Amino acid sequence: MKNLTSMIDIQRSPNSKINDTNFDNLVFGQVFTDHMMECDFKDGEWQTPVIKPYGPLSLEPSARVFHYGQAVFEGMKAYKDKDEKIWLFRPDQNFERINKSSKRLAIPEFPKEYFFNALEELLKLDKDWIKKGFGNSLYIRPFVIATEAGVSASAAKEYKFMIICSPAQSYYSGEVRVKFSEKFSRAADGGVGFAKAAGNYGAQFYPTNLAKEEGFQQIIWTDANTHDYLEEAGTMNIFFRIGDKLITAPTNDRILDGVTRKSVLTLAEEFNIETEVRRVSVKEVVEAAEKGELKEMFGSGTATVINPIVGFGYKDQKFELPKLEDSYAKFFKDKLMKIQYNEAEDKFGWRYEVK
Repeated sequence: MKNLTSMIDIQRSPNSKINDTNFDNLVFGQVFTDHMMECDFKDGEWQTPVIKPYGPLSLEPSARVFHYGQAVFEGMKAYKDKDEKIWLFRPDQNFERINKSSKRLAIPEFPKEYFFNALEELLKLDKDWIKKGFGNSLYIRPFVIATEAGVSASAAKEYKFMIICSPAQSYYSGEVRVKFSEKFSRAADGGVGFAKAAGNYGAQFYPTNLAKEEGFQQIIWTDANTHDYLEEAGTMNIFFRIGDKLITAPTNDRILDGVTRKSVLTLAEEFNIETEVRRVSVKEVVEAAEKGELKEMFGSGTATVINPIVGFGYKDQKFELPKLEDSYAKFFKDKLMKIQYNEAEDKFGWRYEVK
């Protein structure tokens, strides 16, 4: 890959916040590292990337992101192994997906050389924020927003691509129960469900709040046409284990093509765990739970890796799932994390070393 480091404007922070950060008591996404990357699109091209001290932005009130929602993002993590080496997990997938999301929202695609070189320089600059040990990581949030001033209803001509980083431990704590949606949907055919568009997540907060009032932590969305088929949760792809078979919904223009999801499916094939990628009906899962055949459910995603689900609700029914010692959720989480932290062989070429 062409080295564009000399083309990145690096402005070091005169002071670090790291000594004021309690790494034993982190709240996900609340603390950010000393630096951030930003790159502006104007006059029809991306300008020189800049790494600068983390801080506020100055935008016109008429910036189109505020009015028409042209904003997409990604979620990635950096890990540090026992030898202080820094690793990313399948970053090519995140890069491809943010450009796929951008294209759907009429945002210009970001150059690959800029993305990887700027990201690596940023991680090397803030390397002390990446702590060793299972569960510790640096959450990386690339995102793009429309910055052109003006409220005419059309795609902007100016954008800002940014990367910010936040030290992280586990995303969820405590037991997670989900509600199967009977009314609300996350996305519809022909829409932007496959993209990590900011509005996808903003629209989920109200239904999720309603579910929380009933004692659930998340919603599993159902299809917009019939509400008969389970698709994904607010921040996770979903897997169901019925008997010893692992089932998940296929990706389409409503469902995010999760990096962790596809990694689980690859590992399942490697270890001869039977999988089915097909539509999953609410009726099927409820009946399996009633018969005791639904062994487990778990979510997958960058922030959470693998998150076991201990129970679910549908209509006026509530179901608790068995507690398994040999759960698939535990198996996949262990396998994935050992690859991510450079503690196991990476026969798939998923690890990317930051040098």
